[in-house]
Amino acid sequence: MMTTYHEPVLLKESVDALNIKEDGLYVDATYGGGGHSKEILSRLGKKGKLLVIDQDQDALANASDDQRCIHVRHNYRYMYHFLRYYAMFPVDGVLADLGISSHQIDEAERGFSIRFNAALDMRMSREAELTAASILNNYSELDLVRVFSEYGEVFNSKTLARKIVEARSSNPVNEIDDLKKIMAPLADRLHESQYYAKVFQALRIEVNDELGSLKELLVQCIPSIKPGGRLSVITYHSLEDRIVKNFIAKGKFEGEVEKDLFGNIPDVAFSAVNKKPVTADESEIQSNPRSRSAKLRIAERNKS
Repeated sequence: MMTTYHEPVLLKESVDALNIKEDGLYVDATYGGGGHSKEILSRLGKKGKLLVIDQDQDALANASDDQRCIHVRHNYRYMYHFLRYYAMFPVDGVLADLGISSHQIDEAERGFSIRFNAALDMRMSREAELTAASILNNYSELDLVRVFSEYGEVFNSKTLARKIVEARSSNPVNEIDDLKKIMAPLADRLHESQYYAKVFQALRIEVNDELGSLKELLVQCIPSIKPGGRLSVITYHSLEDRIVKNFIAKGKFEGEVEKDLFGNIPDVAFSAVNKKPVTADESEIQSNPRSRSAKLRIAERNKS
């Protein structure tokens, strides 16, 4: 078993949030290196069950052989289907640690990191067709602007998109260094790495439809979690955190809550357990820098 695939973030806090019952049914929607799953299993009794989901085949190479654990290699947007299939419906809690794993960042060939030169891949599932290179070489200039502005909040998205279109007319943008050559003149030298990170984040989100998948997962949590059950979600950037926060507070992903004729706010499926997100303490940040941007949001399924 691999032991260094991924170091879990906010491990104790996120699992504590589930209020584990010994005979309960739970979902780890983002298996990764199995750290959160291992902690959940340590608190389950013999009759408890855990469904773990991950679309990355590398992650499930690290799968637990615990008989209480069912492994699914798929996108978590299909959680509801698999809960029904394995007769685990409804469950007592769902945990999701969003974003990219440290293993995916450290594997040069996956194309997630600016630290290496490799093919612009960025697929979380290697069976998917869309890659970052295909986006850069085939999307229209307008669509590139949309990707960079919406998913990376890149300040000069229009200029970047135009430069990519100009560059690819001569040579395809297939490798990380190809893209860095285009980005370098456009980045503020004092914040170059942050600029690159935003562009890479935008491409990764588009390649994997991360925000669409997250929305589908959250909607499925309404029928999938028992009344009184828990939802525990760790986010890493403002786009996904806003989606989770709005879903818990308003039952929708954007806009204001629509009141009825009498000014009453309709019932929402979940209630926030923590008014402010839980964040990593300094000791965890020192040992795992990725935890610096992590926010844990916890919600309880309402009984009505």
